[in-house]
Amino acid sequence: MVFWHRKDNIKTQEDEPDIDHSSEGGWFSRMAKGLSKSTNKFGKELSDIITKSKLDQDSLDELEEVLIAADLGPKTAAKIIEEFSKDRFGKDVSEEEVREALADVMANMLEPVAVPLEIKKPKDGPYVILVCGVNGAGKTTTLGKMAKQFYKEQGLSVMFAAADTFRAAAIEQLAEWAKRSNTAFFSKDVGADAASVAYEAYEKAKEEGIDVLIIDTAGRLQNKQNLMEELKKIVRVLQKKDENIPHSVLLVLDSTTGQNAYSQVEIFNEMVDVTGLIVTKLDGSAKGGVLIGLADQFGIPVHAIGVGESVEDLRPFNARDYACSLMGLQ
Repeated sequence: MVFWHRKDNIKTQEDEPDIDHSSEGGWFSRMAKGLSKSTNKFGKELSDIITKSKLDQDSLDELEEVLIAADLGPKTAAKIIEEFSKDRFGKDVSEEEVREALADVMANMLEPVAVPLEIKKPKDGPYVILVCGVNGAGKTTTLGKMAKQFYKEQGLSVMFAAADTFRAAAIEQLAEWAKRSNTAFFSKDVGADAASVAYEAYEKAKEEGIDVLIIDTAGRLQNKQNLMEELKKIVRVLQKKDENIPHSVLLVLDSTTGQNAYSQVEIFNEMVDVTGLIVTKLDGSAKGGVLIGLADQFGIPVHAIGVGESVEDLRPFNARDYACSLMGLQ
C-alpha cells in the first residue's frame, strides 16, 4: 500500500509555482481559441451556404448536413433546424443573423445541462467522486486539474485513489499528478482488487479528514463485462460504508472521438448511473458540436469542459458562452 499525505509528502504551491497564463486572456478567449477548429469549419460552410438573400428549403437542408457533419447527430440537427427556421423561412437573412440565431437555439438546448459540480462535504467522511472513462480520454489529466482547482480555489483537501490497478502506468501517472496538485494519494499493488483500493482509500480519507476523495477507475471497454462487474463492485463495496456514496459519478469524454462519445455515455451509464460529464480535448478537432448532441440526447449535466493543456483550460461549462464561441460570436 502507498499513501502520501499532501501536507507532509507533496510540494506546496510555493515550491512549484503555476505558469503565468495572464497574457492568454480570460476564459472566453481561451475557449474561443480552443474551439477555433470547430468554429472555422462552421464558418466556412455557413459562408458557402448563405449565398442567397432568402432562406429556402435547400439552404436549410444544407445547414442540417453541416450540423450532422459536426457530430451533433441527425436527431439533434433536425431539431435545431426546425427551431431555427420557424420565423425565418422565406425571409432575407445574413450570415451574421444565421450565426446569432443558431447560437440562440444551441444555447437554449445546452442551458438545462450546464450545471457546475457542487461539492457538499458530508458531516462524516469525504465527498466521494467516482471517475470513469475509456483509456486515453484524458481522465487522469482532468483529475489532476480538478484537484488543483479544488485546493487552490475552494481550499479543499483532496485524495486520489488509484483504482485502475490493471495498468502500472495509470497508477504512476496519477501519482505524478498528486505531487503536482497538492493531493494526497492512495494506491495498492498492480493487479490489486479495485474495490478494495476504493474501500481502503475511503477509510484513510475519513481518518485523515480529507474533504474530497476522487477515485480513478479503469476504462477497458474491450472487455466490457469484466469492467462493468468491477465498477459495480466498487460502488457496492463503498455503499457498505455509506449508502449515499459515491456522491458523484463523472464520465470523462474525449470530444475528438465524435460519434463514439454517444456510445460511451450509453455504456458507462448502464454500468454506474453517470451523474455528470466532463468533455475534454475540444481544442483537438472540429467536433465541438458533439457536446450539443450529448446534451440533447442524454440530458446529463455537463460540469466542465477542457480546451487546452493548462489547469486554467478546464472550467465550468457555460451554455451561452459555448454556443456563441462555437458560432464565432464575441
